[in-house]
Amino acid sequence: MKDTVEIRWHGRGGQGAKTAALLLADVAFKTGKYVQGFPEYGPERMGAPITAYNRISGGPITVHSNIYEPDYVVVVDESLLDSIDVTKGLNPKGAVIVNSTRSREEIGEHLHGYQGAVYTVDAKAISIKALGKNYPNSPMLAAAVAVSKVMEREEFLTEMQASFQHKFAKKPEVIDGNMMALEMAFDAVQNCGI
Repeated sequence: MKDTVEIRWHGRGGQGAKTAALLLADVAFKTGKYVQGFPEYGPERMGAPITAYNRISGGPITVHSNIYEPDYVVVVDESLLDSIDVTKGLNPKGAVIVNSTRSREEIGEHLHGYQGAVYTVDAKAISIKALGKNYPNSPMLAAAVAVSKVMEREEFLTEMQASFQHKFAKKPEVIDGNMMALEMAFDAVQNCGI
């Protein structure tokens, strides 16, 4: 499974980290990849920390466990940096992607010495502009794809459009906002340097 990309998501119940992981698996599958997308269940409740995972590969995936050494980590709620070691097991050649407006220096204090790439995106501002409310999962999903390069931008946006049309068939007014959030996040993700 050497061409497999593993992503671990950290968020809080209700922020859509699980949904983003499942959407990523869905669109990657539609592009011909082998995928896994699953949450780690515990005593979840609104606002409680949750973890979700993705494996995306060009060949069959034979591992069926949580991801302990991810290539990428996506942090949907930066307040988790104070309570969880989000970089535990993170490949130093990978990256951590944080929903934040803070600098690498400010974020770095919470990354337990992680020396790899750090990316940020202000998912809150993007979602408020595109959707009118703070729904950080769509911008963070686009940021994860932009950084990990698990698929090309246009391929991702085309598949997400189809997915949103199916998912929001009874609420088509939210499709344009979600698509705008994806595109804005692709353009806004910032490499804070290594």
